Amino acid sequence: MHDVIVIGMGAMGSATAFHLAKRGAKVLGLEQFDIPHSRGSSHGHSRMIRQAYFEHPDYVPLLKRAYELWFDLERESGQKLFHVTGGVYVGKLDGSLVAGSRKAAELHGLPHEMLTREQLQARFPQIIVPDDHVALVEPAAGLLIPERVVASHARLALEHGGELHAHEPVTSWTADGAGVRVTTTKGTYKAKHLVIAAGTWASRLVRDLGVTIRPTRQVLGWVWPKKPELFALGKLPVWAIQNDDGSEHYGFPMMPEAPGFKLAHHFPGDNTDPDRNEWAAKPEDEATFRPFLKRHFPDADGPLLGIRICMYENSPDSHFIIDRHPVTPNVTVACGFSGHGFKFSSVVGEVLADLATSG
Repeated sequence: MHDVIVIGMGAMGSATAFHLAKRGAKVLGLEQFDIPHSRGSSHGHSRMIRQAYFEHPDYVPLLKRAYELWFDLERESGQKLFHVTGGVYVGKLDGSLVAGSRKAAELHGLPHEMLTREQLQARFPQIIVPDDHVALVEPAAGLLIPERVVASHARLALEHGGELHAHEPVTSWTADGAGVRVTTTKGTYKAKHLVIAAGTWASRLVRDLGVTIRPTRQVLGWVWPKKPELFALGKLPVWAIQNDDGSEHYGFPMMPEAPGFKLAHHFPGDNTDPDRNEWAAKPEDEATFRPFLKRHFPDADGPLLGIRICMYENSPDSHFIIDRHPVTPNVTVACGFSGHGFKFSSVVGEVLADLATSG
């Protein structure tokens, strides 16, 4: 019998397996695809990380711990996982992006700087915004390399004695006072505790939560700028700009992992079925970012280099669901990360390991 079984070896599940194995727990990780893979939410060569969290100031203590754990993981893995680039968040002064980021920064004493539109244009001439926009600059923001992160957590889990199985989909699970039983396409396993970190497949595996997890199809785009020197790593921070509808577009400096300037729309896309998601690019996908690019980054408005698809697992309020299962307390659930969870995976793995072993 295992101490803990973890379903899903994406960002959250691989981090959980690592923390459990490092503590000496007998852990089994189950994944239906490769480890890592590109059929969920943990790929695309870059993920933003920031501490001035406009979504809610209560996330900041988790983020501070996440930063510590990211640097620990770099040291233990010997891999470059985290690039501190700084971040710039642009919108109207009273908009949720700028006002929320400022509130979180001020409440938690995070270093930051407010820029007028004129100051923004002088410092970052790549970014063109209307006269009524301002910006908040956060020096500590940056980006993570998601595939490398998942691979590092998985490798270290294995090196610490964990057991990971790829290409082994879970078909069912049960739990009672004696423990849990997980059945896959290849066998049945027993454990004292189960952690479900299955991303958009959570709705397939978890019942009785009282909330709906809505999977959506999300588009990531890469273009080759007209002036690529303006968008290189070291020349441009990670960035987000709020649109009039309250959604945001966001992006990254150019990275060696994939050629071009990456950007995307942070807003729930079309509803999808994770088992039947359209992974191939569609003709209309480019329209999710090209008009924005023309308006705000005209020097980057060059040829299309790539489109990739990921998925969001949206909770009703876009906040995370991390807790013991309400009916079976020897099952822990982590889902509903709503497109902004990856940066937390180092600390969520620690939290889930706590819930599975020590309360």
